[in-house]
Amino acid sequence: MPGYTSMNPLAGDQAATASLTALGRRYYLPVYRPRELVLERGEGSRVWDIEGREYVDFGGGIAVNALGHRHPTLQAALAAQADKLWHVSNIFYTEPSLRLAEELVNASGFAERVFLCNSGAEANEAAIKLVRKWAAAQGREPERRVILTFEGSFHGRTLATVTATAQPKYQHGYEPLPGGFRYLPFNDVAAVEAAMQAGDVAAILVEPVQGEGGVVPADPGFLSHLRQLCDAHGALLVLDEIQCGMGRTGTLFAHAQDDVVPDIVTLAKALGCGFPIGAMLAGNRVAEAMGLGAHGTTFGGNPLAAAVARAALRTLNSPELLANVQRQSAVLRDALHGLNDALALFDQIRGRGLMLGAVLADSHKGRAGDILDMAAGHGLLLLQAGPDVLRFVPALNITDEELADGVKRLRAALGDFVSGA
Repeated sequence: MPGYTSMNPLAGDQAATASLTALGRRYYLPVYRPRELVLERGEGSRVWDIEGREYVDFGGGIAVNALGHRHPTLQAALAAQADKLWHVSNIFYTEPSLRLAEELVNASGFAERVFLCNSGAEANEAAIKLVRKWAAAQGREPERRVILTFEGSFHGRTLATVTATAQPKYQHGYEPLPGGFRYLPFNDVAAVEAAMQAGDVAAILVEPVQGEGGVVPADPGFLSHLRQLCDAHGALLVLDEIQCGMGRTGTLFAHAQDDVVPDIVTLAKALGCGFPIGAMLAGNRVAEAMGLGAHGTTFGGNPLAAAVARAALRTLNSPELLANVQRQSAVLRDALHGLNDALALFDQIRGRGLMLGAVLADSHKGRAGDILDMAAGHGLLLLQAGPDVLRFVPALNITDEELADGVKRLRAALGDFVSGA
């Protein structure tokens, strides 16, 4: 906000940024390459670093901060719960997690039971285990418990979920990988039909909109075909809505736009709007497949996380919020097309709602990371989805003024990129 003054005594000192980022290089496991800035505070769709520089946030913490930064409803929910109870484990009931489970079931329209966990990877891990438990209960031998996933998918970083992720770059060096997964081209109905003929498929795991794979939506009718094939061959349909769910595409659940009823849905990211939480929703075919002791988590359903998620869910499912997603999506799309008309940077703008990808033209392939650096220099936080796609996943409550300011900064950054400045 104008006139913001950092409470950090080192604010405004470039040496402080250098000193702190040096700590990251020294003490973090070197699995990330953060931008050379240290963020300190946020408000709405803006953040400030320790030097007092302001940024418009079009990355939303990788589609997590769906209500922006310091949302007062979420702050109030967290503060109220923090004054009561933080953690007791799943050996006891707490009201926030019980209420959240009920509200997720009611909002989903298909689920009967919920497993609460801490992240998207854990939600998908639970889904994989639930599929195999269900298949075992059906009398299927281990070799007939195959899960189909799709090229370009991303399902997590645990050993099972990275194996489900049909992108070799995430798997390299972690062999031997668990068995039981088979990969197919995304949006290829014929390939799925052929794979199902083997009679060994227990489930299909799919993102309605692929996120890390380049912001690629399922083609119209693709998920419906998968549902029909699962029904015909006695398999389960599992939808990974960790990135595309919770209002991101303009409906609370992305699959509502595809007119399908899943057996399992996994959620995380925006479910907690920045507070770590994940959930697996189970429909009637699988709701009783896991019994006492079959799965567990120490922190899942933590009262703090559940209290925040309840407040987030109510807000994300409001007509006003979802209408804003649709409206701002159209504005952002138009802006990106306008920038492309002027600069000829993109081959395609794709996605749904406020989950958009700008695919770089051949002459700029592999340069997404360079554009992100340029954008940060102009006060805009942006993401990529692979080396060739700029990813836009801003807060779903982003205002007209915040969006316009972000587009202005993007225009400046892209202009400098094209000119080689």
